[in-house]
Amino acid sequence: MIEGKRVLITGPAGQVALPITRALAAANEVTGIARFRDPRVRAELEAIGVTCIAVNLAAGQFDDVPDDVDYVLNLAVVKSSRWEVDLRGNAEAVGLLMAHCRSASAFLHCSSTGVYQAAGPHLQAETDPLGDNHRVIMPTYSIAKIAAEAVVRTEARQLGLPTTIARLNVPYGDNGGWPLFHLEMVLAGQPIPVHPDQPNLFNPIHEDDIVATIPALLAAASVPATIVNWAGDQQVALEDWVTELAALVGREASFEVTEGTIGGVTTNNARRMELLGPTTVDWRDGMRAMVAAQHPELLV
Repeated sequence: MIEGKRVLITGPAGQVALPITRALAAANEVTGIARFRDPRVRAELEAIGVTCIAVNLAAGQFDDVPDDVDYVLNLAVVKSSRWEVDLRGNAEAVGLLMAHCRSASAFLHCSSTGVYQAAGPHLQAETDPLGDNHRVIMPTYSIAKIAAEAVVRTEARQLGLPTTIARLNVPYGDNGGWPLFHLEMVLAGQPIPVHPDQPNLFNPIHEDDIVATIPALLAAASVPATIVNWAGDQQVALEDWVTELAALVGREASFEVTEGTIGGVTTNNARRMELLGPTTVDWRDGMRAMVAAQHPELLV
């Protein structure tokens, strides 16, 4: 892991960001920027050594934010389903942040494999077509993420700022994620929506592997920006992880086949393997650990 560096992290308390923030704060000077509306969240971060600065990212209010950092990790995301809010909060904000931190050694922008055009079981490579595949459940998400990537690519070239764009595919772990949402639905007796183009294949990546790949992602930063899928080695059907989660808590899973949800997005990991190496957490072990962290009293 990185040591002795000055690191700026956006959205440090988020589901993906918090494990990264904890790991980096152990041996680096970490500054976290967000709105920090909940004082308890801020206090928890400060307790592990994070310097917290309240910032409205969309407004570009960076006067109090240090610009002499070594690394910037943009892990914040805005998902309001309002176009003006989400384009400002995701695309405009990251451009303004990059301009403020133009002297950094590397900039890591967290994107999503939700930017790809839906293609069923096709292994999505970084050069494959982009599209609006999340519209059915989050109308602004895919387009706002694509817009953010375009801004990041432009600023990397304009500023000469070495940059990596990492496209996450189903991040999960002790801190939650989409599979935890499914677990809560199982516990509530609700059917899990699945797209009719079955099986719905993804490449979930555990938070331990996310944390472990941070140094390599920063080392891969370049101008023009490096783009890489941030996904696990194992291809897993949504139907399989829901069934596994249900079994772990002694319940039965049920499914509702519907066009009103996203289909699978599975990744070609050749570039990730070249730049970051393999992932290590088996998905069944990761799911069991998540249940143990979130619902230990229910774990069979």
